[in-house]
Amino acid sequence: MIDYYSTSAEFYELVATRHTASSGPPLTRVLTGLDVSHGPVLEIGAGTGRVTEVIAAALPDAEILAAEPSATMRAMLTSRVARDPDLRRRVTVVDGAAQDLDLPERLSAVVIFGVAGHLTVPERVALWKRLADRLPDGAPIVVELMGVSSPRVIPPVMSLRETIGRQTYEWWIGGEPTEGDAMRFTTTWKVLRDGRTVREVADSYDWHTFDVAALAREAGMTSRRITEAGGRPIPEIGVLVK
Repeated sequence: MIDYYSTSAEFYELVATRHTASSGPPLTRVLTGLDVSHGPVLEIGAGTGRVTEVIAAALPDAEILAAEPSATMRAMLTSRVARDPDLRRRVTVVDGAAQDLDLPERLSAVVIFGVAGHLTVPERVALWKRLADRLPDGAPIVVELMGVSSPRVIPPVMSLRETIGRQTYEWWIGGEPTEGDAMRFTTTWKVLRDGRTVREVADSYDWHTFDVAALAREAGMTSRRITEAGGRPIPEIGVLVK
């Protein structure tokens, strides 16, 4: 398992806060009213638990299995769950990557945000099969699409700028095609004080591009896209239904 996040985990909450503000409402829209009697709701790649909180709020009766392979991220996830009495009662935090996750026999739904592109097509096909075997008819797999459906050049751009105390944090991200359906994204965090860069943390990872139609073909499921919530455009989310 490749740990994509520990290098820059100290900054992750800055991104996760904004991410949840945009992706939380459409996820809530998909999950609200879902029958959770078949089994737990599985979250693959739970990160620091921001999306876990959204799932728990949308499904107040659901048991949640929150899987996160990065030990650094999982530490923050466990801390978030442990300090909330409701989450502590309903959320089980487990280690495990999507490719080899130990799954329960039954699931009510699956949420996969920020993960699917880390998997190759064969890895995704195998995952969809394992999930479908455990889901009832009509149950959703909710996938974050990330807005990159095919490889392309993305010049480095500052995607976030936040100030904490006396320091300002900038997140720069760019990408370029590599082989086949993959792109290599490069991210750089710049820490500035008094207008001067005092530290930089850079990292890169490969991402296999896709759209919801491709995921549906791989999974042998029907699909739909969620592109707005409350009348506002949001990052695309795909819903696969068995």
